Amino acid sequence: MASDMDKKLQRRTLYVSDLDGTLLRSNERTSPYTNETINRLTRQGMLFSYATARSIVTSKKVTHGINANIPLIVYNGAFVIHNATEEIMISNYFDNSINTVFSELFKHNIYPIVYSYNHGKEQFSFIEDKCTRGMRLFLNNRKGDLRSNPVSTADELVNGDCFYITCIDEPELLAPFYLKYKDIFHCVYQQDIYSKEQWLEIMPKAASKSNAILQLKDWLKCDRLVVFGDGKNDIDMFSIADECYAVENAVCELKEKATAVIEGNDSDGVAKWLENNYDGTTCTKP
Repeated sequence: MASDMDKKLQRRTLYVSDLDGTLLRSNERTSPYTNETINRLTRQGMLFSYATARSIVTSKKVTHGINANIPLIVYNGAFVIHNATEEIMISNYFDNSINTVFSELFKHNIYPIVYSYNHGKEQFSFIEDKCTRGMRLFLNNRKGDLRSNPVSTADELVNGDCFYITCIDEPELLAPFYLKYKDIFHCVYQQDIYSKEQWLEIMPKAASKSNAILQLKDWLKCDRLVVFGDGKNDIDMFSIADECYAVENAVCELKEKATAVIEGNDSDGVAKWLENNYDGTTCTKP
């Protein structure tokens, strides 16, 4: 009969980190140390992913150097995409009920950035002369992005199979929509950690970091989950984890729910924890 130690060593653990403010340093990049550590440990068998609101394009840009064969949870869980092949492993799209949201937004002169697949091509669409200051800051950081799709009309804005909506505007305009739709769709209402602009992100109900993590955990046949985060939007994935670690720069609400607080993002806290606690098996150290 296997000992308790043997049983623990046989358990498959999935490690998942938030990206901005957690795995990334404040310069919006992973460090060479983090890249090398994750590449080496995944070659040894560690099952690792990161979960982010970013797209596959921008997330791979800021994690340049992580070339491991790992799944990536992007667009806050709308997709799980393979890092090396960019194959979509899991996807979640809006159904026709999203048309009501668009109508309400347009009535209040809110014209968001809309992410969709149109004829097999990913794009983010926006009406240029309806962009807020915050939207322009966002778009200026993505100049040259092949997904960029400026349009002229609301009908063009919503073309294709939509999966993600980003509104960047004043809190007094966005807050009522968050309250109205937060129980119908998966909504994230928060300030951007870099620009401090107010964002309202709307996704299909099934699209969330926590749901995508559970789907991935099942797909990989893992029975244990360890997560890392820094923000209030990481509380959901902390609630489903066996162990959850907040970086030192995390918000107080997350630290209160954490198994422990580790070093901050600018000190490579996640990579250091993984190096010290992953021992070549698929479980955490006893």
